[in-house]
Amino acid sequence: MVMNGKNGTCAVSVPDKSRQTPKELEGRGHWENKAEFILTVMGAIIGPGNIWRFPYLCYRNGGGVFFIPYVLFMITCGIPLFFLETALGQYTSQGSVTCWRKICPLFQGMGYASHLIIAFSATSYIIIIAWAFFYLFSSFSAELPWATCGHYWNTDSCLDINHPNVSLSMPSRLNTTLPVVEFWQRRVLKLSSGIEEVGSLRWELVLCLILTWVICYFCIWKGIKSTGKAAYFTATFPFGMLFVLLIRGVTLPGAMDGIIYYLYPDISRLSDPQVWMDAGTQIFFSYAIGLGFLTSLGSYNTYTNDCYRDCFYLCLLNSATSIVSGFAIFSVLGFMTNEQGVDISEVAESGPGLAFIVYPRAVAMMPMPQVWSVCFFLMIILLGLDSQFVGLECLMTSLTDLFPIYLRKGFRRELVLLAICTVCCLLGLSLVTEGGMYLLQLLDHHVCSGTTLLLLSLFQSISIAWVYGADRFYGNITDMIGYRPYPLMKYCWRYITPVFCFGTFIFSIVKYSPLKFSNNYVYPLWANIMGWFIATISLSLIPLFMVYKIMQGKGPLRQRILLLCQPVDFPLDHKGFHTMGTTALTELKPLSKNGEFTKRTQTVVVNHE
Repeated sequence: MVMNGKNGTCAVSVPDKSRQTPKELEGRGHWENKAEFILTVMGAIIGPGNIWRFPYLCYRNGGGVFFIPYVLFMITCGIPLFFLETALGQYTSQGSVTCWRKICPLFQGMGYASHLIIAFSATSYIIIIAWAFFYLFSSFSAELPWATCGHYWNTDSCLDINHPNVSLSMPSRLNTTLPVVEFWQRRVLKLSSGIEEVGSLRWELVLCLILTWVICYFCIWKGIKSTGKAAYFTATFPFGMLFVLLIRGVTLPGAMDGIIYYLYPDISRLSDPQVWMDAGTQIFFSYAIGLGFLTSLGSYNTYTNDCYRDCFYLCLLNSATSIVSGFAIFSVLGFMTNEQGVDISEVAESGPGLAFIVYPRAVAMMPMPQVWSVCFFLMIILLGLDSQFVGLECLMTSLTDLFPIYLRKGFRRELVLLAICTVCCLLGLSLVTEGGMYLLQLLDHHVCSGTTLLLLSLFQSISIAWVYGADRFYGNITDMIGYRPYPLMKYCWRYITPVFCFGTFIFSIVKYSPLKFSNNYVYPLWANIMGWFIATISLSLIPLFMVYKIMQGKGPLRQRILLLCQPVDFPLDHKGFHTMGTTALTELKPLSKNGEFTKRTQTVVVNHE
């Protein structure tokens, strides 16, 4: 270290040899190439939600007009937060828990909160894949079992849609049910009357659930070595299936009618606040923001990787996939309208109903329905699998970063992963009971999306932009990628994103209504309270960890808080030098045993020559 006598600054010209290969990073590994990182992130952010959520939201909220608020929120919130999380992981080379210990220890509770949400998501989200496996296996039959009535699970009110003299628009259909609905409710789910009636296990779904967990385990049991390799197939094959379904859909009779329904612009919808809220929440949902996925995956990048460009292209790919899937889905719905005479507004819906009722119903009317059914459910399975094992990889990344010496030796990591998968599988058994569907929707609504992700994103923006410092983080990124990103990112972290997150949170409270299931069953008060309680458990880890860390400190309260807001350790760049660039740092150092602190400001100038 060389001192400059004129201004008292110190220039770091010799790397600290003891920190070039920290023991905590030994054996951590990196992506073998950029393709593995890109494909794995693609798998994490592109899932079934792109297929069944965005097209419906676009149709419901003004068609092509919905793109206006969607693109606006993508530019001002989606891409900046996506970039922030990825760059945070790459800069610290740590998962989404220990990265906060380096950047801002006071907010380390955010990492634990996001991981608890991931655990809930991993337990519940995988049920969708189990359903898709059930449908996939059912597709290998001479006749699709949901295409006609006459099966043991059908009732007397079942209406055969393949009957040539049947029109779904006739008034009598109000007292009938479709075979695809009865297959879903009575064969797959054996749906009970409500969440208070749990019922028995659905053993066929249990087997599908176990199969899914086994596949997930072997996709990630060797860490990023196996995760990156699995992503070559799981992240690319669904795009091939989507392209096949798109070509098939647009060539069906009546496809253009469905596409017009999908994109027909209704300018008046822009005045509805709900449209803007739907656009914003869809960005947070589809970009996997706030869960720590991006931080963990970015932590395996090399220090000089151009994560700014990667994030920009990945966000565009995500949104483009959502838009294209809308053409594939609504072209098929237009075909259904043409064949059966039912109005498309009666069949267009969001969520599992689109994947397990509407689309199978349309597939049953196509030539060679088994082929298209296999293609569709194989796509759903792979879209779900890569999102699922990325979540588990995120958990394991944080655990190995917290306990590097223990978990990076031998088969300990594999055993811990096996234990996690086993526990989650056992907990997931409650979701494959006759009342499991009600519990799944409750967890998804209260815990795994919506308000919890908004608040996590709000805390994340505040901690980076206002506590650690947006300018400081902007400088760190410049040092990593070799050029300055567009300044809009910095202003979004400071102002636009926090305002949007807080405003959307307030709007969701004002517009709150009790949770419903299929517009008929209203969840009882105790169920909604339970949902909010589970959500509160995860979010409460943020303030509880703050209190815990403050109580552990010594000295006056103000000094403890200031110390916890200081970065603990700065990573080294690819040459082995400190990566802070030129910035002003505030150091707090104890002067005596009684815990008193003094504050000293110095300028550190890093010399990379």
